Amino acid sequence: MRTIISLSILLLFVGLTSCNSDIKNTQKVFIGGQIENPSSEYVIISKNDVDIDTFQLNENNRFSGELNNIEAGLYVFKHPPENQIMYLEPGDSTLVFVNTLDFDESINFSGKGAKESNFLNKIYLQNQKNNDLILHYYKVKPEEFAYKTDSIREARTLDLTALRDRYDLSEEFYDLAAASINYEFYDLRERYTFLIEKYYHEYANNIPSDFHEYRKDISFNDKASQDNYIYLNFLDDYFRSKSIEDCKSKKSSSEECYDLNSYENIKSRMKMVDSNIEIESIRNSFLELLAAQGIIYSQNKENINSIVETLKSMNYSGRQLKDIEQMAMIQNNLLPGSNIGHLKLLNSKNEPVMLKDISRKPIITYHWTLSSQGHHKWENNIIEDLRFKYPEINFIGINIDKDQFDIWQNRVAQEVYDQNFEYKLEIITVKQKLLKNYLNKLLFVKADGTIVRGDVQLNSPELENKILEFISQK
Repeated sequence: MRTIISLSILLLFVGLTSCNSDIKNTQKVFIGGQIENPSSEYVIISKNDVDIDTFQLNENNRFSGELNNIEAGLYVFKHPPENQIMYLEPGDSTLVFVNTLDFDESINFSGKGAKESNFLNKIYLQNQKNNDLILHYYKVKPEEFAYKTDSIREARTLDLTALRDRYDLSEEFYDLAAASINYEFYDLRERYTFLIEKYYHEYANNIPSDFHEYRKDISFNDKASQDNYIYLNFLDDYFRSKSIEDCKSKKSSSEECYDLNSYENIKSRMKMVDSNIEIESIRNSFLELLAAQGIIYSQNKENINSIVETLKSMNYSGRQLKDIEQMAMIQNNLLPGSNIGHLKLLNSKNEPVMLKDISRKPIITYHWTLSSQGHHKWENNIIEDLRFKYPEINFIGINIDKDQFDIWQNRVAQEVYDQNFEYKLEIITVKQKLLKNYLNKLLFVKADGTIVRGDVQLNSPELENKILEFISQK
């Protein structure tokens, strides 16, 4: 449930906005609010991957200030390590309240211009639930899934229409919100296509001819949506689908085409991004993430080096090349046969411990971050089930956040996780953005720290078969 804004915060807002009445009809925006259980000492407002302003929290965890020369559009509200999109127009006076213990669910906007941000956050939360929806519906026939996605888009559109009828929405916002609804629709169909083509070939052969009709109208360079997570997720899933289709057109046996972490698939998607996306921030972000993904799932040094060279050949203009090269060096030490028994971790008491001293059983490590709580809750549900099924294995959770020990310690206690299985990396030298590629990666490790395999994903349908193979090898 959303947290109700306290009277004191509202009074603070009224006082601040009354002092800033001259903001109306200017290019300025007033922004203020309060962070409950703050994870850092400031908030940042950014747009198009550029930080616009930073506001420090006071002793009451409140912040306030003005943004100058604001254009109508999407912005990103950041309270490291969390972030969420918001919509701003010149003259807005927006109050933000959020509890970091449940960031996305608790964030609430009030004041002039808040209705737009709250609507976008509502869509975002609904979109997050599509993970469960797709797992429930991907086994149905294509025409049934088409009907389901049509219904979802219609319901979202009716909500947007009702908002427009009630308030004086700008044309820019209406178009942006409508596009977001469409991108969610497209993304559901891309994800469904991938699943049935991989697991239900008889359904794949019956996909209606107009199922992907929207593809002819895809904008790979939607500037208004470049900060919109739903848009970026759709592009990611679209390139995934296309890489598989291209692979299948070239190979007589298509099973290997569904390995999204293979060297060939990663290079294929990098080339698609390079040739289709012109917006520099999106292009660089996708190239960085794909290169990092290709590196951490590589099983030999040749493929690792080739991924790095491919990135360089694309005139990549981002700032992460040194980090990518560092990840390549790290992955060279995480290949099968390597030993990571001396990896330094911290336990929940802030005591240093080495991986080889944690368990006498074989280990499977999984990884999580405070900034992706939805992902970690999903991850933890799977791990708890696996712990019950396979007591021969110790499943060890490793938090990959830099610093933030106290916050991690509190979160582990609040979620009532078994502290015997929860650890934190002691030393982190790679940037957080790239480390997120490890969130679905599992390491199968002998008790002495020798890596058996590192190419397994937590969401792989073959996971339990690979665990059984691992147990049989011990």
